[in-house]
Order: sequence, then structure tokens, then C-alpha cells
Amino acid sequence: MKDKHDKPTKSRVSYQLHRIRVILALAILIFFSTIESAIAHHPMGGKIPSNLWEGFLSGVGHPIIGIDHLAFVVAVGLIAVGIPNGISIIASFLATVILGTGIHILSIDLPLTEIAIALSVVVFGAMLALKKKLSLQLLSIFAAIAGIFHGYAYGEAIIGAEMTPLFAYLLGFTVIQLLIALLVMKSAELVSNFWGNKFFLVMRFLGLTIGAIGMVFFTSAIFS
Repeated sequence: MKDKHDKPTKSRVSYQLHRIRVILALAILIFFSTIESAIAHHPMGGKIPSNLWEGFLSGVGHPIIGIDHLAFVVAVGLIAVGIPNGISIIASFLATVILGTGIHILSIDLPLTEIAIALSVVVFGAMLALKKKLSLQLLSIFAAIAGIFHGYAYGEAIIGAEMTPLFAYLLGFTVIQLLIALLVMKSAELVSNFWGNKFFLVMRFLGLTIGAIGMVFFTSAIFS
């Protein structure tokens, strides 16, 4: 015989879990916002890299200290989980990041860059949260389009540099983004195998967090 208090108890538990998720998401957002305000967006503090080592370190640092960029790289790794040849989504993104940087170096204007970057984070976060995955081809196209804008933003830190630090910069941000995306993808696959059907809750939480980060940057870009 079922206890008449079963449903209310389950509802209260679900409500408490929901509150915990919201609190964690807000805490992460506050942390990211604090970090973003506390450090320069350029790894070299605005200084143009002058040698191979500085170029490489600057390239490695830019996708990490830019929280919007980091959130998208993580999202790309997560979105590739469970999709056959999902690594091609990551490859599409990385290829056009280099293209976007080249566009900036050539002094070609790309409007609404910050808004587009923020929206890319929101959209990929929403897809993760809603468990809505498009085809491999469409995801690769969306990742490639986003990569152009992310790469364009990266280009700001290398304008005026010589060829050696420039190529080192391109290598640096390509390597670090590839490593992050692959690490996220492989880690998520391992967790998915361990948790089974419950893994979608993890993906939903991560998707909501990533989407919320995107909204913070979108709001900032709109009103700045």
C-alpha cells in the first residue's frame, strides 16, 4: 500500500534538487564574471607577442581567459558526445577559428562579433540543455560559423605581430582548444557509460550553465 505522503515527498526532493542546481549555476556565473573582470582579455596584458614563445603562450591563454570562448569550446566537446564522427564538429570549429583570425589580420570588418560569439554560446548551451541534437552536418556548419567570429576576436591580440609569433599564436590556440574539446568529449563519454540514462541530467545542467554564461555576455554586448 502506497504512503499518501510519497508524492509530496518526491516533489519536495525534486524542488530541493532544482534549487541546488539554480544556486550552483548562479555561483558559477558569479565566479566567471569575477574572473572575467579581474583579468585582462589578452594573455600578454595587451602587449603584442614579439617571439615564438610569447606567440604560443598568448595563443594558449586567449581561449582560456576568455570565458565566453572557453564555454563554447566546452560546449563543442559536449555536443560531439554520442555522435558518430562527432570529432568533425570540433575540426570544423578549429578550421574556421584560424580563418576568422586571418580575416581580422587582413583588417576586414566583421560586425556584431561579440553578439555573435555570445549567441553561439547560448545556442549550443540550449541544445545541450534541451537534449536537441541536429545532424552532424548542421552541427558542423553551425560550429564553423561560430568559429569565424571566435577567431576574429582572437585576431585582436596578434595584430601587428611578425610572422613567427603569429604562426606560434595560431598553433597555440589551435592546440589548446583541440585538447580541451577532446578532453571534454572523452570525459563525457566515460561518464555517460558509467551513469547510463541519468547522464542527460548532467548534460542538462552543463547546457543550462553554458547557456546562462552566453546570456551574460549577450546582455553585456547589447548594453555596452
